[in-house]
Amino acid sequence: MHFSEDQILSMAPDDASKKSGKELANPSKWGKREESDRALWGECQGSGKLPYQTQIDLVNIAFKCSCPSRKFPCKHGLGLLLLYARDKKLFKAATEPDWVTAWLDKRNEREEQKSEKKEKEKKADPAAQAKRQETRTKRVEEGMGELRLWIKDIVRNGLVSIPGKDPAYFETMTRRMVDAQAPGLAAMVRTLRDINFFQDGWQTAFLDQLLRIYLVLEGFPRLETLSPALQVELRTQVGFTQSLDDVRAEAGLRDEWFVLAKRTTREDAITVERNWLFGRSSRRYALILQFYAKGQFPEMNLMAGSWIDAEVSFFKGAYPLRALIKQYYSGQPNNSIDGLKNWNAVEQVASEILRVNPLLDSVPVVVENVIPFKDGDRWMLKDEEGNGVFIPATFQQGWQLMALSGGAPLKMFAMGKHQDFEPLGVWVNNRYTFFA
Repeated sequence: MHFSEDQILSMAPDDASKKSGKELANPSKWGKREESDRALWGECQGSGKLPYQTQIDLVNIAFKCSCPSRKFPCKHGLGLLLLYARDKKLFKAATEPDWVTAWLDKRNEREEQKSEKKEKEKKADPAAQAKRQETRTKRVEEGMGELRLWIKDIVRNGLVSIPGKDPAYFETMTRRMVDAQAPGLAAMVRTLRDINFFQDGWQTAFLDQLLRIYLVLEGFPRLETLSPALQVELRTQVGFTQSLDDVRAEAGLRDEWFVLAKRTTREDAITVERNWLFGRSSRRYALILQFYAKGQFPEMNLMAGSWIDAEVSFFKGAYPLRALIKQYYSGQPNNSIDGLKNWNAVEQVASEILRVNPLLDSVPVVVENVIPFKDGDRWMLKDEEGNGVFIPATFQQGWQLMALSGGAPLKMFAMGKHQDFEPLGVWVNNRYTFFA
């Protein structure tokens, strides 16, 4: 796998770790530097008698170090990987020492134990499972009834009073959806709360989200009249989960995947990590989600701007985007991506996707030759034909984007629909920069 310095430093927990990691990316700091097909390890002398033992899983990027730091990855892990990225010849191919093999095997063992646990859960009493499902569906439907009345009150009273609403107005309904065991609807209501009512155009964003919620409320009671794919989509939007084992059992898609973006958000006490991939041959987008609580770390580290050779399986839906990685392969691809030629082409593709799944809040696209510019108070993206779209007001890196462009056209990965697209990454001279 190929790593750039920016990709590695993007994993640093803070600026101090970045600085220290760079200082440790020096051969003189490491008494041992070795590698195998699946791992990298080294020994770095610290303040104690024994050197710190640092190891990196190269297949599914993960770090472990014997130093006392509570940061993850620590400066030693960053330094070792930076050194490897700069000059692989500094590392000698060797047999894994016991402390590396034990760590890697334990990681694999944990995955096997998870699979065994899920298998036991699948063998639980089917009658009891059906009863629990029936009880949950009843709670969801009761909660939906309250949410429907809440939306009708908003429409009846108009949007003028919305900016003056106390946050509790939205939070109360969010909690009600959680109590109704409809976490998907809770997240949708939370999105309404998080809209910036002081920005121009907030009404459009608010109504668009309100419409998505209402579509779910109207569609759920009519599930049996819809296609199987839309049935799954609606249930997913409400918050019914799909079994990971069932997803893994689906036929996988092996491809060379480019990691387009990584974004993390906090939802209550949980960190949600969203990774967007693009398949070179399949030209499919895949969204890899990871969830972890405070003090925990993601199971895998996908670095924006890197290529991976992997097999993924998609969750079912009207237009499947969410996926999970079934298996990594040892290939080290390093290719390029061709995007859509202009905004008209983007509109055609996005319209077809939204026709298939009108519940999507945004569509992923790679588009060629767009130039950022500022029109009054709004940032825009113009193509070579002169057509343009707006960048959402929430995008904070407008000037950075302008500096990267220098007035020249860019190839860009963006998310959005209709006339609003948010840049998530750009290519400049074949080098990829992503916006965290």
